[in-house]
Amino acid sequence: MIYLDNNATTRVAPEVFEAMQPYLTESYGNPSSAHKFGRQMREAVENAREQVALLLSANHADEIVFTSGGSESDNWAIGGFLEQNPSQRHLITTRVEHEAVRKLCEHLDELGCEVTWLEVDRNGELDPDDLSKALRRDTGIVSVMLANNETGVLFPIEEIGRIVREHSDAVFHVDGVQAVGKIPINLRDGPVDLFAISGHKFHAPKGVGALYIRRGVRLPPFIIGGRQEQGRRSGTEAVPNIVGLGRACELTKDFTGHEQIRSLRDRLEDEILKRFPNAHLNGSKDRSKRLPNTSNISFAGIDGPDILTKLDEAGICVSTGSACNAESKEVSGVLRAMNVPYEIARGSIRFSLGRYNTQGDVDYTLEVLQKIFEHLRQN
Repeated sequence: MIYLDNNATTRVAPEVFEAMQPYLTESYGNPSSAHKFGRQMREAVENAREQVALLLSANHADEIVFTSGGSESDNWAIGGFLEQNPSQRHLITTRVEHEAVRKLCEHLDELGCEVTWLEVDRNGELDPDDLSKALRRDTGIVSVMLANNETGVLFPIEEIGRIVREHSDAVFHVDGVQAVGKIPINLRDGPVDLFAISGHKFHAPKGVGALYIRRGVRLPPFIIGGRQEQGRRSGTEAVPNIVGLGRACELTKDFTGHEQIRSLRDRLEDEILKRFPNAHLNGSKDRSKRLPNTSNISFAGIDGPDILTKLDEAGICVSTGSACNAESKEVSGVLRAMNVPYEIARGSIRFSLGRYNTQGDVDYTLEVLQKIFEHLRQN
C-alpha cells in the first residue's frame, strides 16, 4: 500500500506507540487521584503539556488544554466565546474553512448570530482588505484557518491577526489542524488568541488534540464535571493519548525531513501537470503559499471518485477532498468557493505526502496514473 492521504490522517509513529504503551497496561492510574500512582499519571500529563507548548512556541504550558481533537477545539473556541459574550454576536470566517468551523458558523447563524463570510480568489487566497472592511464594533471573534485541508493554501495569519488587533476588540481564532507538523508554528509573540490542533494529523493517535488559549482569554468550560484541565474541560484525561500527543510533538520538533517531503510533492505535481493535458492545479501556483506536502489536482472531464477507485485498486490511497465529507457526491465546497468550474472541480484528487513516503511511491503513482488515463482514452 502507498499512502498519499496524510492530510486525512497519519500512521502512529513507532516512537509514539512506544511512549504510549506503558500507559495502556501497567500505568493505569487516574491523574486526579491523590496517591503516588495518580501523581505519576499527572506528571505524565503535565510533561505532555510542556511538549505541546514547546512545539507551538507558546509562552506558558498552562495555555494548552487537552481535547478530543480539532473539531472539539474549534467548536469550543468559537461557540464558547460567543456563549460568554452575548453582546458580540457578529463573527467573521472564510468560505473555505474545515467543516468543524464552517458547519458551526452556519448553525450559529441559524441561532441568531450574524456571520460574515470572507471570499477567496481562484487560487484559494484571501484578501486581508476584505477582513478590514468586515470588522465591526460588535465583532466578537474572527476565525481563519492557517492551512486549507484540501488545497494546502496558507493564509497570512500574522497580517490577519494584526488587522484584528488594530481595528477591533475581537478574539482571533485559528484552526491550525493541517499546519502543525508541516510548517513551524510560533504563538509566543503573535496575534493568535485561540489555536486548535489535532494529534492524528502528525503521527499521534486519533481522539486527542489541544486548544491553545492565550492567557487573558476566558472561555466557559466545554464539558462540565470534575474540574479537570484547570476546570476548563472536565472528564478523566486520556493519559495514553495525551502522552502520545506529547511525544509526537517532540518528534515533530526534531524532524528534519521536511525538504524531502517537499521535493517528493514537487516531483509528483510537476510530472502530473506535464504528462496530462487535462490536469489543473487547485491552489496557489506559488508553492511558498501552500503546505509543502499537499497537491490538489483536477483532471477535467473525469469524475474524481473514478480515479480514486482505480488508484485504490492499485494500492494507492488518495482523497477527493476532505476526508470528513468523503461520502458526499457533491463537488467540494472549497473548490466551489474558489470558483473552479464544475467540469474541473468534479475531477479533483488530493495528494498529501508524509514522512514515510519515498521516491518509489511517487514513481509508482505516476506509472499507475499513466495506465489509468491510457485506459480511459481507449474507452
